[in-house]
Amino acid sequence: MPIVRPGPVIGLLVASAFVVVLNETIMGVALPRLIADLRITAGTAQWLTTGFLLTMAVIIPLSGYLIARFTLRQLFGTAMTLFSLGTLIAALAPGFELLLTGRIVQALGTAVMIPLLMTTVLTIVPAERRGRTMGLISVVIAVGPAIGPTVSGIILSALNWRWMFWIVLPLAVVALILGFVWLRNVTENRPAKFDVISVILSALGFGGLIFGLSSIGEATSGHAVIAPWIPITVGAVSLALFVARQLVLQRTDSALLDLRTFRSRQFTVASILIVVVMAALFGSLILLPLYLQQVLGLDTLAVGLILLPGGLLMGIIAPIVGSLFDRLGPTPLVIPGMILGAAGLWGMTTFDSGTSVGWIMTVHLVLNLGLGFVFTPLMTSALGSLPNALYSYGSATMTTLQQVAGAAGTALFVTLMTVQSTSSLAQGSTQVEATAHGTHAAFLVGGIIATVAVILTFFVRKPADNGNARPIVVH
Repeated sequence: MPIVRPGPVIGLLVASAFVVVLNETIMGVALPRLIADLRITAGTAQWLTTGFLLTMAVIIPLSGYLIARFTLRQLFGTAMTLFSLGTLIAALAPGFELLLTGRIVQALGTAVMIPLLMTTVLTIVPAERRGRTMGLISVVIAVGPAIGPTVSGIILSALNWRWMFWIVLPLAVVALILGFVWLRNVTENRPAKFDVISVILSALGFGGLIFGLSSIGEATSGHAVIAPWIPITVGAVSLALFVARQLVLQRTDSALLDLRTFRSRQFTVASILIVVVMAALFGSLILLPLYLQQVLGLDTLAVGLILLPGGLLMGIIAPIVGSLFDRLGPTPLVIPGMILGAAGLWGMTTFDSGTSVGWIMTVHLVLNLGLGFVFTPLMTSALGSLPNALYSYGSATMTTLQQVAGAAGTALFVTLMTVQSTSSLAQGSTQVEATAHGTHAAFLVGGIIATVAVILTFFVRKPADNGNARPIVVH
């Protein structure tokens, strides 16, 4: 059986994951156009994003079981088939209902791709080269969502919203075909028990939390379908029961999501920091476009172009940061990186109705530069500290935390902005001034949280090489 280099396989997985993750935030800028074309309300349109996130929250915790049970080729083929099918449904959708169906089918495929990519990298890439490879994954996880608004803004400036799906569809189909040609199984599959009760508790727990957090902003403005505290409470109780059940089941190696990953101090510390980083990234991703449009009066194309350099910078430095991690370890990278990230959020507290576009871009670049220096080292040190048998569960846990953190960051930033804006309006401010005040309040709290997180960066260490990586064998 000939042994081949993992480069082409990892490259295919990275490219495919980038295509699917890009869709996580591509709808935000398009919502006003969809509201007009489909004759729906803003609350209804928001389900195109919320439904996607909810589906991700339900499926991602299952990915540890799926990766243990099925081969790389089977999972990749299923994920890309579902994503391609969902993209086609969305492109052809005559109305909102079928468009939402397409988004949910897309999310079914997207949810498996990132954990699958992480687990494959940890399995076949030697520890001394993991930093560079995980840097590429950072491009997918952080940069994909970051440039989603830019891509949709550019498309919508010249074409209708359906082209957001028609342009992506051939890329997904090509990736699917290449996957069937190139991929073979490179992970060690083993019998895995499917616990129905854990699945139900996981769906209620993570789904309830993300739905509740995502609806806080709407509730603050009086447009929520259901009071956020209800799904948040259901989610918190279900999550507590889910954790308790996993602690019992993992004694017999039958947990749906094995939580022994948190016995590693490196995994625990890095996971906490990842939550802060993703909350800051997604919070700024949702708040900056609102500020640029509602305070400065810019159109969607201008907003996309202003945010593009930050996303590109993160993508450019990710492989560089990965190489530095391989040589220096995480500590010299995450400490200055988190300091820069906090500085970026503090810089955003200066934004008002008269702020120049140049200063906004500069501060956004500083934020993305800092987060770019933090993300890859944290993810690599966290997952690299685990034994081989826990790779798939660590990947699933990390990706789940990223989704919850993104929803929490979005909810926190939007809620703070809405509350402060409402207060300012009551005191006689104009709508523009009130929104500017709200933006200031949200970024102020973000800066404080990021500053506290700097302390945790001093506890991040590089994991030892456990020697588990192995080459790809082509059958």
